Amino acid sequence: MKPISYKRHRFPADVIRHAVWLYFRFTLSFRDAKELLAQRGIEVSYETIRCWTIKFGAPNGSGRGPDDSI
Repeated sequence: MKPISYKRHRFPADVIRHAVWLYFRFTLSFRDAKELLAQRGIEVSYETIRCWTIKFGAPNGSGRGPDDSI
């Protein structure tokens, strides 16, 4: 498996990983994750977090989504 590349992203890899971790670990909404990052002084849009979760989150299909509810 290829390692994840965070090149050409505005934010450091640690911020991206933390935002994705918050979203999946605590089942937050994108806006809730945005607010938690804002409390740490990181201004990022909820849409950016959505894109990060699609690109960097749950490659094994264990993420949340409409097809996960059975």
